[in-house]
Amino acid sequence: MRSILAFILFCTLSLNVFSQNTDLDILKSINSGENKNWDKTMKLTSDGVYPFMALSAGGVWLAGYINKDQNMMRNGYKTAIAIGFNIALTEGIKYSVRRKRPFQEYPDEIVMRTKADGFSFPSGHTSSAFATATALTLSTKKWYVAVPAYAYAGLVAYSRLRLGVHYPSDVLGGIIVGIGCSMLTWQVDKWVNKK
Repeated sequence: MRSILAFILFCTLSLNVFSQNTDLDILKSINSGENKNWDKTMKLTSDGVYPFMALSAGGVWLAGYINKDQNMMRNGYKTAIAIGFNIALTEGIKYSVRRKRPFQEYPDEIVMRTKADGFSFPSGHTSSAFATATALTLSTKKWYVAVPAYAYAGLVAYSRLRLGVHYPSDVLGGIIVGIGCSMLTWQVDKWVNKK
């Protein structure tokens, strides 16, 4: 657990390394140029996060139910709890930090390619994708589940930049929050059940 907390602390402190100029420069390089097909793909990738969350939690539980595996069914519940915890924490941070979205802050430099409201930090789509990928990985402990789940989560993170609705530091914050929420959910379950 100490290593998890040290990792989260390290990642949080590394957010300070990003100056606003670096953050904006990276975003502009990803957001620039027009490619309608790629942008449509990125919007579909972002929009797929919410079905991914629901199908993942339900799928883990259903796999446990079909195989009469109580532990896997419990993992389905933990996946749902981790996702819910992630959403609550992400929204709480957003309303505490109240960072404007990049297309609002720099309307002449950043192209908004999808609708987005609320605040920017951390990226809710990214945190949800990484919370779900981490929960799936912890549930199954299978590389062939972890690799595509994290690849999809990484693509979601990229899509938020391409679509102009988040800074790189928002995405990094979302990754930390998402992974942290799932890992903490699993750790609390171990403490409660003394495993």
